[in-house]
Amino acid sequence: MALFPLVCNFEGDFVLKLLPVDTEQTMAEVGQTAAVNAVGIHIADQPGKTIYARKEGADAPFPLDMKLSDSGLEPMDCVKFYFA
Repeated sequence: MALFPLVCNFEGDFVLKLLPVDTEQTMAEVGQTAAVNAVGIHIADQPGKTIYARKEGADAPFPLDMKLSDSGLEPMDCVKFYFA
């Protein structure tokens, strides 16, 4: 377990945020951590929809069950979050 800094942006939000997460979190858990700082503050909640994450510039999201430590992300990489 290690603290890991990412830069994140939720689709529809106008602010990039620093997101401290743990390397052992799944991408689904990272999405929930990111949601705390954006959903209901800068963007509306979308109940029943899943939060997905993809690296800035990537076409496909990370698998929800992938651990952050297995994602290939580097500290301070930008991750885009969105509901689908």
